[in-house]
Amino acid sequence: MASAKITKTKKITKPSRRVRAAQKSVPSKRLTSKKLPAPPNKIPLIGSDAPERSRWCRTPKSERPVRPKLPSVLRLTRSSNYLLSRNWKLIIGIAIIYGVLNILLVRGLSGGTNATELKSQFSELYKGGWGNLASGLSVFAVLLSSSNSGKAADTTGAYQSFLLVTTSLALIWAFRQLMAENTDSVKLRIRDAFYKGMYPLVPAILILLVIGVQLIPMLLGGLVFSIVITNGIAITGLEVGLWLALFAISIVTSLLLITPSIFALYISSLPDMTPVRALRSARALVRFRRVAVLRKLLFLPLLIFSLLAAIVLPIIFIVPVLAQWVFLVLSIFILPAVHAYLYTFYRELLHD
Repeated sequence: MASAKITKTKKITKPSRRVRAAQKSVPSKRLTSKKLPAPPNKIPLIGSDAPERSRWCRTPKSERPVRPKLPSVLRLTRSSNYLLSRNWKLIIGIAIIYGVLNILLVRGLSGGTNATELKSQFSELYKGGWGNLASGLSVFAVLLSSSNSGKAADTTGAYQSFLLVTTSLALIWAFRQLMAENTDSVKLRIRDAFYKGMYPLVPAILILLVIGVQLIPMLLGGLVFSIVITNGIAITGLEVGLWLALFAISIVTSLLLITPSIFALYISSLPDMTPVRALRSARALVRFRRVAVLRKLLFLPLLIFSLLAAIVLPIIFIVPVLAQWVFLVLSIFILPAVHAYLYTFYRELLHD
């Protein structure tokens, strides 16, 4: 009897959900066999991982921001003239207070300069066809440098410095209020400029001290040059030229250093502004264009000197008695003109 072959079939069961989820999470052989790309040699660093450029390294020209062209000196002169002429009552009032205090505290103690006697003395010294011109130029030079002459030079110098700082702060506050957008309906008074404009007195004095430190290279260069010339160390023309070139380099160095510090005086008048922050903001304001800004600043003393020479020199030749009084009046009104030009330039740099 043939025995029947009995085959047992294995029961197929479906995998559970947990097993199916595990199978999906395991990558297939096709994916795992694919080669991953090799890591690059240089991985770009982002954020704080990137190395910072040293502050002493010069930024390449390709990385420098493109800034608009600076306004011309003619445009700055017209804008400052418009600012002064539009608000002439307030500006003249501040200038008159400065002038009266200057006459009482500075000129009253020093005694002033007698231009008539000076002209006669220089006329005896300079003879010939050019003697009159040389004597007039000498009197004009004495008037330019006679602010601290006299027996009480130290006292008058202290008073004059105090008046310059306080009047400058009053003018800066007045110009800031006049150029603000929401002050058309507000009437500004002269006493408000002196009362409310004095709060940044300490930051302004500290910035002036920084400017004094930045002028040390020029002072040292002038001292060394004078010693070399007076003691006969430099004899030939080549030696004198070399020492003169070193003196010129020291002058340019000091001028480049004080260029941002001048605008720091105006930044320090902002509320809650410290001298260090003002100096940093001023350096950022003139960054990559310090030489161009310096050229615009150097135009101002040249313009003032030309105007003084054009007005005072004819009076010295014709009526020397009035020369010192005319020079005094002009020097009083020069201060508002200087701050109007500098503050207008500062606002133009901010808009850029």
